[in-house]
Amino acid sequence: CPDLPLNVSRSALQNDGFVKKISDYISKKVADKLSGMCKTEKEEYEKYWDDIAPFIKFGCLKDDKFCEKMNDYILFKNLEGKYLTLPECLELQDKKEEGEEASATDENGEKVEAEVVDDTDKAGSDEEEGEKAPRKIVYYVTDEQQQSQYINMFKENGMDAVILTHNIDQPFISQLEQKNEGVKFLRIDADVTDSVKEEIGEDDTERIKEETDKLSEIFKKALNKDKLEVKVEKLKNENISSMLTVSEESRRMADMMKMYSMGGNDLGMFGDEGATLILNANNKLVQYILENEDNENVPLFCEQLYDLAVLANKPLAPEAMTKFVARSNEIMMLLAK
Repeated sequence: CPDLPLNVSRSALQNDGFVKKISDYISKKVADKLSGMCKTEKEEYEKYWDDIAPFIKFGCLKDDKFCEKMNDYILFKNLEGKYLTLPECLELQDKKEEGEEASATDENGEKVEAEVVDDTDKAGSDEEEGEKAPRKIVYYVTDEQQQSQYINMFKENGMDAVILTHNIDQPFISQLEQKNEGVKFLRIDADVTDSVKEEIGEDDTERIKEETDKLSEIFKKALNKDKLEVKVEKLKNENISSMLTVSEESRRMADMMKMYSMGGNDLGMFGDEGATLILNANNKLVQYILENEDNENVPLFCEQLYDLAVLANKPLAPEAMTKFVARSNEIMMLLAK
């Protein structure tokens, strides 16, 4: 080829217009082949996906045109092990929301008009006021074992999430959010969704606020964490006593700091700021703490509930794990008396 000299530097090739055309042509052919396979041979495409996914996602990060062509043909494995494209994930979410709206009833069992909720605030956006479409949330899992409590809670309430465990997934979903307006990816421990909470009336709202203030004071004192954010919710599953949620933005920042060896231990500075302890108002242990705040064992229970919530979110630090084991033995001794 006369346009390509035999002896060239790598930088010269990278900046060569003819090489760029060849690269674009190859990218287009690869994207056409993969998208065609997804349309006509979905089962075969799924078999190869786990092996080729990191390379496809890397290609999307490096080449905007390739990303645009592959946008609707990237596969996500859900909690049931099924492979879905992004449009399919959003379509299933729309159907679920329509079903919830159709079955919405008040305390007397009568149908009520469902309230339209804008998920923009839940996703942590600071967008200016105005007419904006609600964001569509795609929940995801990064560790099936560590986040098993949240996964079980999702399954119990008919919710779904996609599994994203590769290191490239975090920058990749950030790019997808930029390319797909109105779509937001949230890890399942980023917030307590309305689907897992009980509907509360106006009378309960004031009571929940009072309980939140009281429990917040009790836990801050017991844990010696003045900046701890505590929130009380009525979860459908009364067996869940406590959960820890971390805002998506804070956790992504902490992950980025860790990647560049700038973050501290655990969630780091940014993750701690975005963490909220969720207490279940329907749980008997939480009710006991609320009604017996002066009991000598209440600080013990508060520390245990907090550590259990953290354990479902991330591993405990060595010192915290040592205290957790010792405290667990102490609680069992109390039960044995």
